[in-house]
Amino acid sequence: MAAKVDVILGAQWGDEGKGKVVDVVAPDYAVIARFQGGPNAGHTLIFDGKKHVLHTIPSGVFREGIWNLVGNGVVIDPVVFLREVKSLDDAGVDVRPRLLISRRAHLILPTHRALDAASEADKGQGKIGSTLKGIGPTYMDKTGRNGLRIGDIERPDFMERYRALVAKHERLFGIHDHQVDWRANEAEWLQAVETLRSFQLVDSEQWLNERLAAGDRVMAEGAQGTLLDIDFGTYPFVTSSNTISAGACTGLGIGPSRIGRVIGIFKAYCTRVGSGPFPTELHDAQGEALRKAGNEFGATTGRPRRCGWLDLPALRFAVMVNGITELAMMKADVLSGMGSVRVCTAYRIDGKETPNFPYELSEGLQPCYTELEGWGAINPGEALPAALEHYIAFIEKAVGVPVCLVSTGPDRTATIMRGPEVATR
Repeated sequence: MAAKVDVILGAQWGDEGKGKVVDVVAPDYAVIARFQGGPNAGHTLIFDGKKHVLHTIPSGVFREGIWNLVGNGVVIDPVVFLREVKSLDDAGVDVRPRLLISRRAHLILPTHRALDAASEADKGQGKIGSTLKGIGPTYMDKTGRNGLRIGDIERPDFMERYRALVAKHERLFGIHDHQVDWRANEAEWLQAVETLRSFQLVDSEQWLNERLAAGDRVMAEGAQGTLLDIDFGTYPFVTSSNTISAGACTGLGIGPSRIGRVIGIFKAYCTRVGSGPFPTELHDAQGEALRKAGNEFGATTGRPRRCGWLDLPALRFAVMVNGITELAMMKADVLSGMGSVRVCTAYRIDGKETPNFPYELSEGLQPCYTELEGWGAINPGEALPAALEHYIAFIEKAVGVPVCLVSTGPDRTATIMRGPEVATR
């Protein structure tokens, strides 16, 4: 019988700690596969006292004997990708023997990055907070049927195709008031493409389904978070791909019946980077304290994250649209030492209270809070504080699925499994 694909994804606005969870459970899988996003992702892993940040390469790369696949739904900047490979080489991790790249994944060109920067500058006060990595323009070319794919670098007419797409982009520059120099980056990009040809490029959908037929367990790793999904996120302040579990099917070439568990990652509080609505955001000293305690600065951009209380209507929405079967709660330790913590249980919109996540998070929306007892230090090897267990039970009752993993620190060892384990051999 064919094996299933378990999915790990973010249940908030990204930065939830997906990389750590993937790294922790990776030994139970034969394949870890990224299914969407690009170098706008920043998955941070800490172990043996060292910090590693991955942008394109799956988070199972630090575990021996596991295949790591960059799926067709991912967009790849060859320059950023090779810098990431070099960083891993410097750390003593040889990724090449167990790293596969889908031929159907799209390439980010230097002109894509320039278009991203020019478009964001044109928006002025209405900018969406793009990471300026060229993600949006690349996905636009993908859906506009103009894009270049990894498989195209194997074609004899690749340079002709590249020049044709660059010419199209140069025409688009004419509609922007802000011009960005991209030519200085072209030589490095073309050299990176040459190097990319030496990696294992595969028809990933065929390869992955063969692995499943052979009984190999597969973990699909998402980037960003549910509330940044192009369809179901807080549009237009979203990313350019489907970050929800359905994106694993289109981003890897697997049928819906192949999906097994869906593991939603969330923080014990909420954060957001860039612009967009954030109902529970704290604009006071409490918010700043959360930012400092949680080291809330973007792994990709370094930008300070906006911080606020846990939002249960948003988390219930994430559980619903993803079909989440279990949750992993991160950074429980960051809230340690607070006399009390608050949780948003509903919204008040136009004088009416609703537990649902609405079409639009308008300025008039007011979060409705419940205050719970805080907890003290979380000590390694000891049971979780009773107040934290109560906090977890409160969340489980509100969203209807169990919290099966609790992270109590940044290191991979600071992880507690509760009830049924996230992964079972």
